[in-house]
Amino acid sequence: MMRQYAGNRIGLAVVGGILLAAGTLAWLRGHDRLFGLAPHAKILPAQLTRPIAEEPWPLWLLALVLLLTALTALRWLLISLGWGRRGTREDTGTAMLFVGLKGVDGLSKAGVRAGEDGVRIAVTCPPAADVGAVVGKLDQDVVGKIRREIRDDEAATVVRLHVRRK
Repeated sequence: MMRQYAGNRIGLAVVGGILLAAGTLAWLRGHDRLFGLAPHAKILPAQLTRPIAEEPWPLWLLALVLLLTALTALRWLLISLGWGRRGTREDTGTAMLFVGLKGVDGLSKAGVRAGEDGVRIAVTCPPAADVGAVVGKLDQDVVGKIRREIRDDEAATVVRLHVRRK
């Protein structure tokens, strides 16, 4: 079994902790339960409060930037959790794919996923690779072996071959 990278989990924990602390402080401040601060004390200094009261558009711009940041973070979180992906990753199939394409130089990415709708194989090649040879190897025996190993021989299979530009 492959070891999961902890970077996403650590990043989510740090961001979640910061947001939890900020939310707790805002809640305490809103309910006048923050110790050592008068109930009606101003948070921003007076020289910053006056221009904001006269020109409110910077606050709207700040709200827009924070909304876009939140939507971007939500998208990243959903993709990290695997939302929108079809099927589950098959490490055995990926290993068989790499063995079957061992003569291709510079093969950077390859993966096999199995879902309810069949098997999905994705291969990324460098621009200098002989695409005909790659397709020939895939068509000969590699796809059939992977399909038999993961599912039955009649399972629908989609092969995505991507050739990088540079």
